[in-house]
Amino acid sequence: MQPISPKDRRIANIHSATFTPFVYPDGIALGDAVLQLDDGPPLGVGFHVYRMPPGMTTRGHRHNGHEQFLILEGELHESDGTILRAGDMVFYRDGTEHNSFTPNGCLLAVHIAAPETPVE
Repeated sequence: MQPISPKDRRIANIHSATFTPFVYPDGIALGDAVLQLDDGPPLGVGFHVYRMPPGMTTRGHRHNGHEQFLILEGELHESDGTILRAGDMVFYRDGTEHNSFTPNGCLLAVHIAAPETPVE
């Protein structure tokens, strides 16, 4: 086997890497941030690590494709009252609508198939 070229591999540590602030298409920033190594899809689409600061609530949104995530740290309260904790793995089907709140901050490993659509 040939050695892997640096242009063919990216490595980042979730505890020391710089996360990119997430800005919604309408310019709103809520303090959340993304660590995403694949720069092909838009930020927050595909596989990434997502950090929410304490007290943050995501905007209501509809999934355009499935979303799956694993909570690595913290706790997430879903709009239907479900409380998710570190170690919980979650799947949302295409078309699902929700928002999330974290009282003390959280870190998630996420895969989102396509950009989400805001809902009010």
